[in-house]
Amino acid sequence: MTIDTAVFHLSEAHESSMHELYRHLHAHPELSMQETHTAAFILEKLTHLGLDSFLCGGTGVVGILRNGDGPVIGYRADTDGLPMQEDTGLDYASTTTGALADGTEVPVMHGCGHDTHITVALTAVQLLTENRDAWAGTVVFIFQPGEETGAGAKAMVEDGLWDKAPKPSIIYGQHVWPGLAGTVNISKGTAMAMADSWKVIVHGKQAHGSQPEQSIDPIVLGAHMVVRIQTIVAREVHPMKSAVVTVGTFHGGLKENIIPASAEFSLNVRTFDPEVRERVLGSLRRILAAEADASGAPSPEISEISSFPQCYNDPSSTADLMDVLGGVLGEDAVIESPPVMGSEDFGLLAEAIGVPSVYWFFGGHPQDKLDGDTPPPGNHSPFFAPQIEPTLTTGVRAAMTALLSKVGTAS
Repeated sequence: MTIDTAVFHLSEAHESSMHELYRHLHAHPELSMQETHTAAFILEKLTHLGLDSFLCGGTGVVGILRNGDGPVIGYRADTDGLPMQEDTGLDYASTTTGALADGTEVPVMHGCGHDTHITVALTAVQLLTENRDAWAGTVVFIFQPGEETGAGAKAMVEDGLWDKAPKPSIIYGQHVWPGLAGTVNISKGTAMAMADSWKVIVHGKQAHGSQPEQSIDPIVLGAHMVVRIQTIVAREVHPMKSAVVTVGTFHGGLKENIIPASAEFSLNVRTFDPEVRERVLGSLRRILAAEADASGAPSPEISEISSFPQCYNDPSSTADLMDVLGGVLGEDAVIESPPVMGSEDFGLLAEAIGVPSVYWFFGGHPQDKLDGDTPPPGNHSPFFAPQIEPTLTTGVRAAMTALLSKVGTAS
């Protein structure tokens, strides 16, 4: 359909309400799969705007905006915060705390911009409900928990998301990042990497530090594992393919003169290609087992921490969206970009029902910050604080453009 850009108009009252909404959400983050108050807040907003709304996947929320006969389109916004101490100095900075799975109390911050995503989605709902005469069809708004842990999309799908909500023909999503405010970056095809995180427990044999011959040292063994697995990317992955293997934690022992019975480390793998993913994960298992065998140690225990699916932008749908975004935001504001090594579970929502999806980034920093000697704080930084405008308005216009490009025309 031809997009009526008047539908995008944000009055002073709209902007004031949107900014207040954003500040409230920023000040009240919750940890992944614990977004109880956030879900209740969103549910109240959607119900007030007349949407059929319900909880899904624990703390996920689905809002169905029906407006006559026409296509069904999906739009997703994630809702969780991060276990981080905010250090932005904002007068609406978070002072919230939450509890990790082990009960440890930690500060919580919207350090990845999900507060921005909720604000954009709720504002789009408001504009669509206020302009029902400009479009026809159904929009399924998915407010997804647990993106940071890769648990949320899976939880919603397993809770019957697509049995409870109309199945869309396409699903859209977007993410704020440290790019130029007012612009969007989008990839055709692969948009973000798959990610796999494991915990590895290395078993050895405890002994006094003065009697190493009576031990099987799990720290030395673990160190060999850590070094050896780095050769997977260097020697087992094709040079024209991409993979990253990171060991992020390593713990072992309690005293300097005791060789412990076990050590533990965690690792993270990023890949774009499913075949490369399987090759790397298979090589990891082979090397971990072989190093243990070489040391006369039992096989290590491997457990999955999280797994993120491929985030893939349907090329044809992406090209169509880039065309309409260029007409609304300006051609210079729409930038085709290579995929990023970050990961998302967004793709699972569309994969579960076999429909295309498109995911893009919108910038959150002014030009002077980008031109400075120090790069602006990125996502997952305690200093991450997107400039409110034109960031929010750009996000709203991008979301509305995507949705209105696919829904029908009101009769």
